[in-house]
Formats: sequence, C-alpha cells, structure tokens
Amino acid sequence: MKNCYWGISFYCLAIICTTASELYAKQRPNILWITCEDISPNLGCYGDTQAITPNLDRLAERGLLYSHAYAPAGVCAITRSAIISGMYSSSIGTQHMRSTATLSKVTQPFTIYLRRAGYFCTNQSKQDYNFKTPDDAWDIGKGSKAHWKHRKPGQPFFAVFNHVDTHESRIRGNTRHKIKLTKSEQHDPARIKPPAYLPDTPLIRKDWARYLDLITMMDKSEIPARLNELEQAGVAEDTIIFFFSDHGAGLPRAKQFVYDAGMQVPLLVYIPPKWKHLLPAKPGSTIDRFVNLLDCGPTVLSLAGINIPDHMQGKAFLGEQITPAPEYIFGIRDRMDERYDMTRTVRSNRFKYHRNYMPYIPHFPWLTYMELLDTSKELRRLDAEKKLTGGHAFFMAKTKPVEELYDIQADPDELHNLADQPRYQKELQQMRQVDIAWVKRTVDTGLIPEQMLRDRARGSSEYEYARSDKYQLERILETALLTGKGPGVLEELTNRLQDNDAAVRFWAASGLANLGPEAEADESATIFLIERLADPYPDVQIMAAHALARIGHPEIGLPTLSQLLSHQQWAVRLAAANVIDYLGEAARPAVPEMLKVLKRTDKAERNIQWVVAHTLRQLNVEFPGEEGNK
Repeated sequence: MKNCYWGISFYCLAIICTTASELYAKQRPNILWITCEDISPNLGCYGDTQAITPNLDRLAERGLLYSHAYAPAGVCAITRSAIISGMYSSSIGTQHMRSTATLSKVTQPFTIYLRRAGYFCTNQSKQDYNFKTPDDAWDIGKGSKAHWKHRKPGQPFFAVFNHVDTHESRIRGNTRHKIKLTKSEQHDPARIKPPAYLPDTPLIRKDWARYLDLITMMDKSEIPARLNELEQAGVAEDTIIFFFSDHGAGLPRAKQFVYDAGMQVPLLVYIPPKWKHLLPAKPGSTIDRFVNLLDCGPTVLSLAGINIPDHMQGKAFLGEQITPAPEYIFGIRDRMDERYDMTRTVRSNRFKYHRNYMPYIPHFPWLTYMELLDTSKELRRLDAEKKLTGGHAFFMAKTKPVEELYDIQADPDELHNLADQPRYQKELQQMRQVDIAWVKRTVDTGLIPEQMLRDRARGSSEYEYARSDKYQLERILETALLTGKGPGVLEELTNRLQDNDAAVRFWAASGLANLGPEAEADESATIFLIERLADPYPDVQIMAAHALARIGHPEIGLPTLSQLLSHQQWAVRLAAANVIDYLGEAARPAVPEMLKVLKRTDKAERNIQWVVAHTLRQLNVEFPGEEGNK
C-alpha cells in the first residue's frame, strides 16, 4: 500500500511538472531575427531621405528603433562570433577575419541555453563564427530546412533568417536578382549624394545608388515574406522580431573599418501587444541607448526568461534582466582578409577615440576582395592623381597616427582628427584611459600575434589561455603602448627586445618599426633587431625584419622573410608576405620565392597569394594567370 501511495504521488507530481513545463513554454515568446549583411542605417525610418524602405519603416512605427546600435567590428565573421557567444571576439580569440579559434567550454553559443529551456532553434543561411559550431547549438543550423515551422506543436522558437543580397559583392552588379525594382524604386546615380566620408564622383555615386537599390530589394522581398509567414501560421502575436545588419555598408572606410560608417547598424525590435509588458517605451519610440550587437544574445535570453550566464560580456537591453544604458561603445579591428593590423576604439555620446597599434601600416592597404569595387578603384585613382584632400587624403595616406579623436556631434563622418589639438587633450586622455581599461577588463587577446596565440592556446582554448597566468597582459600592453611616444622610449624598446616573453619582444620591435629612421640613432637597436631575426618565434622575426626595413635596412631582413614564405603555418607565411609587400623595390630579390607561393593549390593559400600577387604587380613582374587580370 505504501509503495502504491508513493507511486501514485510521483505519477501525479510528474503530471503536474509536465503540465507546468508545457504551460511555461507556451508563456514564452517566439523570437525571430531577420538579419542582413553590409548595411548602415540607410533606411527611411532613420531619416535617410534617399532610402526607399516602406516595410522596414512600418516595422519601426510598430516597434522600437535603436538609434545607437553598433557592431563590435566592421566585418561579418568577427561580428558573428561576438553575437553568438555574447563575448567580444578579442576576448575569445576570434578577432581575425576567417580564422579558426578553439571555443572553450565556458563560452558557448547562447542558443544552447535556449534549447535547454525548450526552444526550437534554427539558423538559415549563415554561421561564419571563426570557430567550429558545437553540435548542440542549433536544432537545424543551416539550409532550407532551417525553419521554425519544423518545431513540435506549441514549442517556442528562436529562428534566424539572414539576407545575403545586400552583401558587398552584390554592389559590383554582376549578380542576378529575382526581385525587380520599378523605375520609381530605383536610385538614379545622377541624383544620389554619397556620404561625406567618400568623394563625390560618378563612379562612387553609381556604387552608392546600387547599394541603396539592394536595400530596397531586401525591403521589398525579405521583410514582407518573413512577416507574412508569421501571420499565415497564426504566431505573429506570439513572436518578437529583431531586424539588424551584421555591420555597416560594404564600401571602403565602412566595411572592415572601425569608423561609425562600418560599425553603426540599423536595429529594430517589434514586440507584439500580448508582450507589451516587455516594452521599455511605447511602440514607435526611438531608443537612444548604446547597444552593441553582442548584447543581442543576452537580450534574447532575458526576453525568454532564461538567466544570462555570468561570463557573457553582452548586456540585456530588453526583458526582466535589462541593464542600465552603457556610457561607451567599443570596437575592434584586427586582420582583415590578407592584411594584418590592430585598432581599438571607444565611443561616447560626444567623442570617438581610435588607438592604432600599428600606425606604420596604411588605413587602407591593398585588400584584393574590396579592390573589386569601383569605389576602391576610384579612391586609388584620385589618390594617385593627388586629388584627395582632408579626411579623404588622411584615409589614403601611407601611414596613420597612433591616436585619432573625433567630435562625433560636429563631425559624424570622422573626417577631422582632433588628437593633436591642445584644446582636446583632456578628452583625449580620458578616452585613452577608458580604452586601456577596456583592453584589460576584456582580456584582449589581440596583443598576441595570430600564430603565437594559436600556439600558446594549443590543447586548450584562446579564452582559457588568456585567463591563465601564462598571459602577461599588463607587460605586453605596456610595451605596445610605448609606440607613438617618440625617440624618448628608444632605449626602453631596445631593452625589451631581450624580454623573456616573445609577445613583449614583438611589440618592442613594432615600436622600433614605428620610429623608423629615428631608431637608427641608437646603434644597439639595429644590432638587437638583427639578433631577433633568429628569434625562436617567427612572429618576432617578421616584426624585426619590418623594423629593420623601416630603419633603412630592408636587405638585412629580406632573406628571413623569404624563407618564412615556406613556413609550415599559414599565418606565419601571411605575416611574412605582408611585410615583403611593404618593402617596395627592395622586395625584388624575393621574387623567386613569391612565384613559388603562386604555384600552390591549397585553398588556404588564397590570402597569401593575394598579397604576393599585389607585390609582383608593383614590381612589374609577370606571373601565370596575371594576364586575365589586366
């Protein structure tokens, strides 16, 4: 009798728990993300008078428009890794474009928490996270079957639909689209005005008009299609809708860069009347708080009633776990396709600060994929003809300053650098300190060269390595910040070439590279740089060769660079190719090794071959396949 009683009790309890679980699931909203690629807030609802976006404008009227939403980087894979993890890419080692980091057991995709709570999670079209997607991240992770309609009856869903037809590659105009625009929907280049950060020429107008056309195509096709699906299935009133882009416009000085043109994105959120208790303001409101796209994952968890993991750096901007509005927004730029660089930014409501860790590298080095755009070709032509002035000439210069400061309210296009002006030194100092504090707080792994970071994290993950006592962040950062302090730090940089940490030696050599001819005043600097050509770490060898070249001795480091073009690790080969490309005519003795690179058939060599091909063109060396590119 006793056993029967307990059996009945457990049975009843199971029924109660199951029923409660099902009821709780029904009380959770569905969440739909409609995302697109490569657009800035060039929508009618954002005040762009050239935009034709009636469907998104209506969504904004019914929902919330976030006027200060930003991507954490100006390019897709780095941003996507941050969005899915709720972490800055520089914190988890995914900051280089199309790199492959190891995901730690701590920093998992936020969708895993949704699935554990009973959500059906799908992602149609694209992942691109710079790490292998865990098997349990999605119920259906890609393909046409990745649709919320395949869930169990009554199961709440989180679904992502990514629209690719606004991508940079479509601006080139050689892609056919199913959606046709009427004459009134098309943007006439002759009547279009490009943004101030680009010169106003017919070719650039053509690209900008095409870009606006692509946005109109998306508005005409993707937006109504996804909204109609919800209505037809009877789930519209249970579905919260997000719309945003992965980063800014797919044009130079926007995409891949950390100016606002590349980082600011549209973000609309619609919350149905049934869930109006989740609204922070009435429908149709504009929300001025800073939002970083890595906040979107934690916000979804908040809306779904799921506790946000403590390790996530993103903060909820909606739901029960909403946080106070942040005072600053941060951004990163590291390797973009075939070009190494490193910049960190911080923005307040008034000012924007850039820290360029490699100022001896141009803002706009040759980027093969982006060079296919007519806008890129036009910028190169205008620069060669010395027809650029002001901020346009600044962007095309061969080097960049260590620091940039912009008054965003007066100069939203970031064309007038104020960092050297005495009246802004207080603001410069304040923003600099905020930036340095953020680098430390987020444990920025960008201070370790790409291959060195992978080597140090082997057997673990970049995230875990960075949080171990093996990562001497303070000393490495201290060395990196010596760059730009003038010849007064020459002795200190030279001394640090002997440090026991290879990353410190790397940044010491980098600082000497920035000093250039000024470093030659200390003979020991040259001697120690030559010694570093035999450093145990190839990243240090490469930077030492770069420094020697900028001091005035490119011939000394070139044999080392040439040899490293055949190194077993592709990131080392790429870094060596980058420096060779910056040597100009002095790179000619390396031509035989560069031609060998072009004969390789491995797809992993693409970025390296892009750099080498550019170098050979600059040297007027013909090579197989080049004839078709002329």
